[in-house]
Amino acid sequence: MLIHRAFWFLRHGETDWNAQGLSQGNVDIPLNETGRAQAVSAAAMLANRGIATVISSPLSRAHDTARAFTALSGHDIHLDEGLREVSFGAQEGKPMVQWFSDWVEGSYTPDDAESFTSLRARAVAAINRALEKPAPVLVVAHGALFRALRAEMGLEPNVRTPNAMPFFCRPGTPWELIPASEI
Repeated sequence: MLIHRAFWFLRHGETDWNAQGLSQGNVDIPLNETGRAQAVSAAAMLANRGIATVISSPLSRAHDTARAFTALSGHDIHLDEGLREVSFGAQEGKPMVQWFSDWVEGSYTPDDAESFTSLRARAVAAINRALEKPAPVLVVAHGALFRALRAEMGLEPNVRTPNAMPFFCRPGTPWELIPASEI
């Protein structure tokens, strides 16, 4: 169960594989030019929000997105392996088609991949560790990981999170996800 404490969530900026609709998983695909610009834009949206702690996945697409914010704010970035994107095993680098919805629903797990249930437990543990740090906390991570968090928050899990759009996550039943552009 997630600690009932508000936090900011930011999915990394765009990569070439995002643009092509390919599953990245644990493959460390870097931000593309659009993704780097998105990270800078997200950083500007998060400026002056009082963020006290920045925690990121170690994969470069998330870490570099976090760096865009810390370049403005001067914060240190804490890396947490628990925020790493799910391993899609045999499906990494392949198109995101019906198998992905089946994976979220729990009826299919690709060979050598992490199940959605396992990702959900890992994601909750990582967010709970993050929420023990000084608040407000900014978590920079990945789309499938956020789907797992959405499920834990009582929300529809299979919703694509836009690249580099910060969301304020407010506890409730269900939780509220408020884009930074609306605050």
